[in-house]
Amino acid sequence: MKKTTGSSTKLIIVAVIAALVAVIFGFDLHQYLELDKLKEHQQTLAEWKETHWLMLFAGYFVAYVIVTALSVPGAAVMTLGAGALFGLWWGLLLASFASTFGATLAFLSARYVLRDWIEERFSKRLKAINKGIDRDGKYYLLTLRLVPVFPFWIINLVMGLTRIRLWTYYWVSQVGMLLGTAVYVNAGTQLAQVDKLGDIFSLELIISFGLLAIFPLIAKWLVNFIKQRKLVSHWQKPKKFDDNLLVIGAGSGGLVSAYIAAAIKAKVTLVEQNEMGGDCLNTGCVPSKSLLHIAHGRHEALRLNEQGVSVTADGVDFGAVMKSVHQVIKDIAPHDSPERYESLGVNVEIGRAQLVSPWKVEITAGDGSKTTRTARNIVLATGARPFIPPIDGLEDTSYLTTETIWSLTELPKKFVVMGGGPVGAELAQAFARLGSEVTIVEAQSQLLPKEDPDVADLVRSQFEADGIKLMLGWKAVAVEQDDDGKPRLRIENSDEEQQLLDYDQLLVAVGRKANLEGYGLSDIGVEVNNTVRTNDFLQTSSPSIYAVGDVAGPYQFTHTASHQAWYAAVNALFDPFKKFKVDYKVIPWATFTDPEVATVGLTEQEAKHQDINYDLTTYDISDLDRAIADQQAKGLVKVLTKPGSDKILGATLVGHHAADMVGEFILAMKHDLGLKKIMGTIHIYPTMSEANKYVAGNWRRANQPERLLKWLERFHRWRRG
Repeated sequence: MKKTTGSSTKLIIVAVIAALVAVIFGFDLHQYLELDKLKEHQQTLAEWKETHWLMLFAGYFVAYVIVTALSVPGAAVMTLGAGALFGLWWGLLLASFASTFGATLAFLSARYVLRDWIEERFSKRLKAINKGIDRDGKYYLLTLRLVPVFPFWIINLVMGLTRIRLWTYYWVSQVGMLLGTAVYVNAGTQLAQVDKLGDIFSLELIISFGLLAIFPLIAKWLVNFIKQRKLVSHWQKPKKFDDNLLVIGAGSGGLVSAYIAAAIKAKVTLVEQNEMGGDCLNTGCVPSKSLLHIAHGRHEALRLNEQGVSVTADGVDFGAVMKSVHQVIKDIAPHDSPERYESLGVNVEIGRAQLVSPWKVEITAGDGSKTTRTARNIVLATGARPFIPPIDGLEDTSYLTTETIWSLTELPKKFVVMGGGPVGAELAQAFARLGSEVTIVEAQSQLLPKEDPDVADLVRSQFEADGIKLMLGWKAVAVEQDDDGKPRLRIENSDEEQQLLDYDQLLVAVGRKANLEGYGLSDIGVEVNNTVRTNDFLQTSSPSIYAVGDVAGPYQFTHTASHQAWYAAVNALFDPFKKFKVDYKVIPWATFTDPEVATVGLTEQEAKHQDINYDLTTYDISDLDRAIADQQAKGLVKVLTKPGSDKILGATLVGHHAADMVGEFILAMKHDLGLKKIMGTIHIYPTMSEANKYVAGNWRRANQPERLLKWLERFHRWRRG
């Protein structure tokens, strides 16, 4: 009912505006908004003003507001008239306020009538625009208002479609239009000398206004510059620096930052207090994928029995499994070693880094000795650690995290995983396939809560087939002990029903927490809020310090840390001469369960949440020849495209080697290639990547040019005779 009422009101407003415009042009009233007509009636109006000054002033004010609000051409002539009739100061007062009131009415009309409709169709683009408006809208508006060559009626309508605040719009418009209005009002006082509107603004005057329009942006830069200088005014900036760049943390983000700096011949120091390679090499990506490789290999070997190929794999030597995992870490470690990076030109320091000033770092070595280094810029790449939720009794018992699980020497018989996200799911399936009795406890109602429900269901079905017990919609509330002192996890659902789960080992995998403590961030003015606050250039609130990776967010992926590292290193080394905004438009990620889940761009639930319209095309991998041959005939490819177009908004793949297959969609989105290009590309047979071509074919069939096909049918019928 409210929506219907709102639509009716909008129609009434449009009708009133249209009627007023029709009256103006239908009765030829617009002739009075021409310069010749104004000059013709100037003497008559001046005489009438002598006896009816207030009435003429009020009437002229109202007429000016109406003309401006309706965006009817003639506001410039009315500004001249204000000067001709009322002189410079009264004319300026009238024209300044009338033009702003009229502009505000036009602004409000556009906002009420058009904004919702525009946002429904262009929500993603408007979201980015409104983000800039929220941050710098007043500067942009003031710049536009100070240049009289911009048609003000267009500015009124366009700004109404944004989220700029009404009061901000009003006062900026009042101030911004004042100088241009004054020029016209002053010209109006000498109306007899004005033959055409073009005479008012000379090229020199327009250039002067253009230069003046740059002032708001200069002022913005100056305010930021003063703010940044104030932040670092408590410390003395060194006259010389030991390094161009000092990087704290040798995980993915830190290693790439140091590598780039060294590659372009900057002097760089890399400080790491633990092991080079960070979480990914030592406790994350590398060991978990190695463990999954072994677990999936055992699973595939056992599945051969289903095909009549006898394989015996009754038990697992878990000690050998872990030995293999640690050997993989050892084999990859030289890629991230101090020796390699020193050979590349990086000065590597092993120790704890503490920020002393925005340019100085104190490094404490393992033996307690301390050294200090200065750098023109610093990159924080301190990573994150497992988040431990405040659960009663948890801290009083032993539990595993993604950092400590690699010290296990025996396969737990009963293994409980707290958390059904990517990390928990991967490790749960690995231990289940190695022979553990696994239970996953997830507070959300689905496994892999960030994925689309149909995607999560495919993984859930396989987990159930693997014998994993899924407690979805249950949360951990306490860790207790039975009469024999064995730990039990108490869980509860939304109906307040409770259960007790016995376990031999408990893995806490409910998220990660940025490493912010112990580096002196707050002491030197680096703002934090769960992560380090950064701008579009990855610069923190302390201008000489940048941040990348998990400590900066918003993504906690190794590849995004590397992606950010390029921007941070280049911006730190070349600012203020050149810098780049970090680009997050095409960010892929994958969960390495069986089946794998890989995504780039929007998922369906993200598109719905953001009110983005899309067309959905899917392909069922169970129909793919290679998947059938590999006994992996499960999964799907789903692609979101712009309605009526083959432009890819997002793609999600579920299946064998999905993380490898998604690369084609990453490339397509990065370089703006649509599904037609994928369909027209030769794919080797038989491969899993053919699924990408087949989903493109499904899109083509759903978007056939029906009218053209009918004509082709007639053409071929004619050729048959």
